[in-house]
Amino acid sequence: MADANTRIYPSLDAIAGLFHPPEQISSIDTLGSGNVNDTFLVSLTADADCRAFVMQRLNTSVFEKPELVMRNLLALGSHVQQRLATDPPELAGRRWEIPTVLPTRHSEGHWVEHNGEFWRSISYIGAATTSDVIRDAGHARELGYGLGMFHHLISDLPTCDLADTLEGFHITPSYLKHYDTVCRDQFERLEKRLSLDPRLKRALDFVERRRDCVDVLEVACARGELQHRPIHGDPKINNVMLDEQSGLAVGLIDLDTVKPGLVHYDIGDCLRSCCNPLGEETLQVELVTFDLNLCRAILEGYLTIGRSFLSDQDFHYLPDCIRLIPFELGLRFLTDYLDGDRYFRTDRPSHNLDRALVQFALTQSIEAQEDDLKHMILELSGAS
Repeated sequence: MADANTRIYPSLDAIAGLFHPPEQISSIDTLGSGNVNDTFLVSLTADADCRAFVMQRLNTSVFEKPELVMRNLLALGSHVQQRLATDPPELAGRRWEIPTVLPTRHSEGHWVEHNGEFWRSISYIGAATTSDVIRDAGHARELGYGLGMFHHLISDLPTCDLADTLEGFHITPSYLKHYDTVCRDQFERLEKRLSLDPRLKRALDFVERRRDCVDVLEVACARGELQHRPIHGDPKINNVMLDEQSGLAVGLIDLDTVKPGLVHYDIGDCLRSCCNPLGEETLQVELVTFDLNLCRAILEGYLTIGRSFLSDQDFHYLPDCIRLIPFELGLRFLTDYLDGDRYFRTDRPSHNLDRALVQFALTQSIEAQEDDLKHMILELSGAS
């Protein structure tokens, strides 16, 4: 029943049978290419209540408290379903779906532990697909709309109902502190590396010149100018589902990173991943640019909904988050490179340094367009 790619888990059939009657399971296939969880599509026979469901092995090395992740998913799903039941006028007749956690067959739980592994099943969003590349401005607007609608639907979900499953995530001053610790610990090795690769000194200098502005969002939050809200946590391009026929956004997936945070983290991360046409794995660092036209299209889509819940202060700090998030990721790549590539998967010795330089080039491109970016956001906010 399981395909060749699933043979690493010979008990998939048995695990799937804990979530759905085995006689209605027709096939199990790998789904997607995520770097964290192992995901499978369980297809069902015609007499089943639904076409298919998604089954996942949660990576407990990343999510050390999987019960909290599941609690967040249940709270999120229940809240959004209640919002959708009221036919929000912002959807204007659009289709919108939220992946929901499915219960097990013979217990009151929503997950199982099998051979020390944590498994759960989630509803499958049919007739929809994702993309790794932005096709045009219309596609970009839909990506922005999707994130804006997601934020809107969860904007009134109390943050106290969500656990912080990734503490310190997107807190740039904490990443800088860790970077400093690694630099001290690797001092002797760092000196040798500097003599072997001149690009490393450029990367270190890039960080030094931007030390004083890494806490801009956290300081604003501490002053009460920005507030924590529920966020997605990883709103990259291929986490937005698009209807196969209309091309309209119909939902966001990969919800394990949902937690309290600043919506600026999501907005900055979405733009970081979407507005670099060469992608974060390019080796043509000198050609990396931040595409301001794509940025405008995404923000236009986002703000068709986002204007309803963003404050003047939220708009004020948008340029800061757009600049800060790529710098933060570059800092994380650089730190991991100096620390022996412990966190990010790599394919070559300098892979994380290459990635860091791409993010720093993207940051520099944003800085070079700062005036245009601020003017555009002012225009889109309606304040100009």
